[in-house]
Amino acid sequence: MDLLESLRFRAGMVRAIRSFFDGRGFTEVETSVRIAAPAPEPHIDCPPCGAMFLRASPELQMKKLLAAGMDNIYQIGPCFREGEKGRRHNPEFTMLEWYRMGCDYLALLHETEDLVRALTARLGREAPAFRRMTVREAYLECAGWDPFERFDQDRFDFDMAAKIEPALPRGFVFLVDYPREAASLSKLRGDVAERWELYHDGLELANCFTELCDGKEQRRRFMAAREERSRLGEADYPIDEEFLETLPLVESAAGAALGVDRLAMALSGADSIVDVRAMD
Repeated sequence: MDLLESLRFRAGMVRAIRSFFDGRGFTEVETSVRIAAPAPEPHIDCPPCGAMFLRASPELQMKKLLAAGMDNIYQIGPCFREGEKGRRHNPEFTMLEWYRMGCDYLALLHETEDLVRALTARLGREAPAFRRMTVREAYLECAGWDPFERFDQDRFDFDMAAKIEPALPRGFVFLVDYPREAASLSKLRGDVAERWELYHDGLELANCFTELCDGKEQRRRFMAAREERSRLGEADYPIDEEFLETLPLVESAAGAALGVDRLAMALSGADSIVDVRAMD
């Protein structure tokens, strides 16, 4: 598939995404690309833009809309990560992010399956199968240790990239139930973070949480993430106080973020992100 054909394919896929969510009663929203306070996460760096930053995700801004009274919302738009460039990465990329009120991460897992099946049907592709593995199963089988027994962040991250992702079965695979130390913005159930990631042929496509709606706990996690960023020599980000103050108003929700470029790669068979984007 040449670039022009690939871009037409991608455009059809994006139209189908909008049709899917509009048909389920979601409201499409658009939030700021230039933000004052990104969520502090180790290894995710937002490019500075004047006194502000280009977003790596619209997550905090979309949750503020949930707190303001919106319910099921989605957004398709540009996101940015500094220093990420390669066959599967680009400093600017397109993200689909959506939130559904009153449900959990497993409900969004099923909705994601429905989304991918709807897209493949609309685009004339064969309906895919989906597999599911827990993070514990993946690490015991592929890395020989249990991250729930004794968590080691550096080892966890290294083994994910070097041992887990390359060993995942071909096709679409959900990795579900992460250790509490890898919860980020997700709700906990005991020592399990209600989180999943979707892969296709070992390439991460999407990340989902049952959303943490406790402002105090989220502040604690943000502060711990800032300390880790400082340890790693990464830039410090201010805390989004409005987000933390309004977060408890959400009560319960689940949200997912899916890379549009990578999904286009998966569905079209493209080998590189430059094959599915109009690049400079």
